[in-house]
Amino acid sequence: MSEIRNIYCVGRNYLAHARELNNEVPTSPFLFSKPTHAFVEANGQEIHLPGNRGSVHFETELVIRIGRKYEKGLKVDEVIDSMGIGIDFTLRDVQSELKKKGYPWLLAKGFPNSAVVSNFIVFPGIDEIKKRDFTLIKNGEKVQQGNIKNMIFDLQTIVDFTSIHFGLGEGDLIYTGTPEGVEQVFDGDHLSLEWDNKVLGDCIIKLT
Repeated sequence: MSEIRNIYCVGRNYLAHARELNNEVPTSPFLFSKPTHAFVEANGQEIHLPGNRGSVHFETELVIRIGRKYEKGLKVDEVIDSMGIGIDFTLRDVQSELKKKGYPWLLAKGFPNSAVVSNFIVFPGIDEIKKRDFTLIKNGEKVQQGNIKNMIFDLQTIVDFTSIHFGLGEGDLIYTGTPEGVEQVFDGDHLSLEWDNKVLGDCIIKLT
């Protein structure tokens, strides 16, 4: 895996997920970021997460990698070179308190190992990925399944918006949002990240 530069995340990009957490549905892309220390590839190993800061929730997402400097007018298929299935881990209790105070979410979203991703595969193009689902399997049970067809803001909108407001170049990752079904993880949970029913990565959760 080449160097990771920036990690952008799209919040509330699936209607059913926004509703399950009683959040307002955004009218424009809602982005936050994670430090590069949050990034970790799921290669079958134990992944350590904080176990003393309240509940930790998984949010499974399609992750895209930018393969070249974005220039205005470029299409998604021209700037994305690969993709994976990721988990945006969230300290849900911490996030709830931050929301009440109107504070940024960094403490709830940016901790080490909070940006998990599978092995990356070549990006097959928008039309092809709309034909396939991404899935999270927890301890042998399907707990989340999504398809980018159901996103509020499509990949082109996300890429354009991110570039205009933050800049976008080679090595940047975008977590594109999670569908409904987010849940708490527990010590020892085995998580498998699947694309079109093929496992691209897996890990075991260790709460410490």
